[in-house]
Amino acid sequence: MKLEVDGLRAGYGSAVIVEGVGFEVPDHGALAVVGRNGMGKSTLLKAIMGYIKPSRGTVVAGGQEITRWPTHRIARSGIAYAAQERSLFGELTVDDNLSIGKGKRCPPALRDEVLGYFPVLGQRLRQRAGTLSGGEQKMLTLAKALVAEPDLLVLDEISDGLGPAVVTAVGAALTSLRERHGCTILMVEQNLDLSLTVADSVAVLKLGSLVFEKSKGEAGLRDELVTQLAP
Repeated sequence: MKLEVDGLRAGYGSAVIVEGVGFEVPDHGALAVVGRNGMGKSTLLKAIMGYIKPSRGTVVAGGQEITRWPTHRIARSGIAYAAQERSLFGELTVDDNLSIGKGKRCPPALRDEVLGYFPVLGQRLRQRAGTLSGGEQKMLTLAKALVAEPDLLVLDEISDGLGPAVVTAVGAALTSLRERHGCTILMVEQNLDLSLTVADSVAVLKLGSLVFEKSKGEAGLRDELVTQLAP
C-alpha cells in the first residue's frame, strides 16, 4: 500500500506542531522518520491515523484520500498502528489481545510466526496483558499489529523500553513481514540501528518539519544522521 502525505499541518488547539510535512512511502517500501524528543514525530503519526485532524494537507493511502476518515475506518482499510502508548486491553490475556488484533485477515500460521519472534509472549499467553513488564507490553503491542497482516504498518517508537536483543528481534520481524507479506512500513524512531535495518530511506523531523531525507544506500548516511540529530 503506497502512502502519500502532502503539506500536512496539525497540532492541538491553536498550537501547530507539524507544519508542511510531505513524503511518499512506495508500495512495499519502508520509511523511518527520526528525530529528538519533542520534534512532532508522534503528532505526525496521530494526524495520519485520524486521532487528530489536520488543519491543512492530505493523506492518501492505497490511492484513497483518508485525511478526514475516522480512526476505526482507517484501521479497517488494512492499516495497523502500534502506538507509543501501548494500546492494549490490560484485563485481557496476551492470547485474547492477539485474537482481537488479528481480525479476519490473519492466516493461522502468521500468529505462530509472530510469536516465534517474541518467545516470551508465547510463554505468557494466559497472563493478563496489564501484568506484563513494560518491555513485554511493547512486544505485545507490536505483535498485535503484526498479526493483523496489515498492508501498511505505522510504528511509533517501537524500540522504546526494549533491550538490545529484543530490538534485534523486532528488526528481524519487520524485515520478514515486508519480505513475506509485502507490507509497507512507516516508522518514527530514535534508534538509528533499527531504522537503518528496516527502512529503505530515513528522514529527519525537526520542530515539526522534515529537513532531510536520503536512501539507505547513500554513503555516509549514518554520520549525517548523527549530525542532524545533534542538539
